[in-house]
Amino acid sequence: MSQTFNALVVDKQEENFSVQVKQLSMNDLPEGDVFIRVHYSSINYKDSLASIPDGNIVKDYPFVPGIDLAGVVVSSTDERFKEGDEVIATSYEIGVSHFGGYSEYARVQADWVVPLPAGLSLKEAMIIGTAGFTAALSVQRLEENNVTPDKGKVLVTGATGGVGSFAVSILSKLGYDVEASTGKEEEHAYLKSIGATSIVSREEVYDGKIRALGKQKWAAAVDPVGGEPLASILSQIQYGGSVAVSGLTAGTKLPTAVFPFILRAVNLLGIDSVYCPMDTRQKVWNRLATDLKHPDLEQLVQQEISLEELPDALPVLLEGQARGRTIVKLAQ
Repeated sequence: MSQTFNALVVDKQEENFSVQVKQLSMNDLPEGDVFIRVHYSSINYKDSLASIPDGNIVKDYPFVPGIDLAGVVVSSTDERFKEGDEVIATSYEIGVSHFGGYSEYARVQADWVVPLPAGLSLKEAMIIGTAGFTAALSVQRLEENNVTPDKGKVLVTGATGGVGSFAVSILSKLGYDVEASTGKEEEHAYLKSIGATSIVSREEVYDGKIRALGKQKWAAAVDPVGGEPLASILSQIQYGGSVAVSGLTAGTKLPTAVFPFILRAVNLLGIDSVYCPMDTRQKVWNRLATDLKHPDLEQLVQQEISLEELPDALPVLLEGQARGRTIVKLAQ
């Protein structure tokens, strides 16, 4: 390999903040068991936060963001991986406190690495990425809590985003009646194309008033939004239903009453894709390559960009303008 390679580096020195592609060397990479030639990465909400000075993701600068990466093993000191293996590495400390996927090469801990499942290419793995993995983990948790297609409609909030798009797609593929929530009227056709059977506005989910109990509308929900809208959703879930929550784009406070839990036996399921145990992680990735795999993953791609285009693309998620997934191609 070349002695130097390109990476996106965020840096903050006093009041000066920068996001730019720079040349790094092997010595710049953190320690790790597995050395990977990165072929693809992707953009997630955390990555966008890492690209702004007050995003509260990065603590030490300079830093290479990117919580997702997929590539080929160059070398490994861990016997589980060898040169030429195709692998995925997402979450844990990657792109948060350990240099991430916005780099032509990465070095990570072996315990963070998943072998690429048969049935997925490296590109497809990053179309899925943390967003798709989180959606699949959410659906699996609903299944484990007895949410079946015959129970009724399943709501997906933030439906045009990465997690939301995949949740709509996965639930539809499994035969669920999916009601997608979005504030973007121009995206209704897109949501129908990936499997939504009906669409509701954000205001129909949360009209600004939080009721202790509301009309029972949905058997379950996948919610990457959180905040006050989540409190509203909980009050409208059917008896014995569940809500899988994985995000906080609407805030961290949850001003709900206890009534949905003690009068309707509603379950609030926390979804953590960061420190998800490896046995569960591998099971979910294998499902994403088989029964949960979208028949046309390219349909969920908003754009494919280069490393050099990343600085302009990263803020889009923070502006609420993203649809589906943006993937980053690193290997030429």
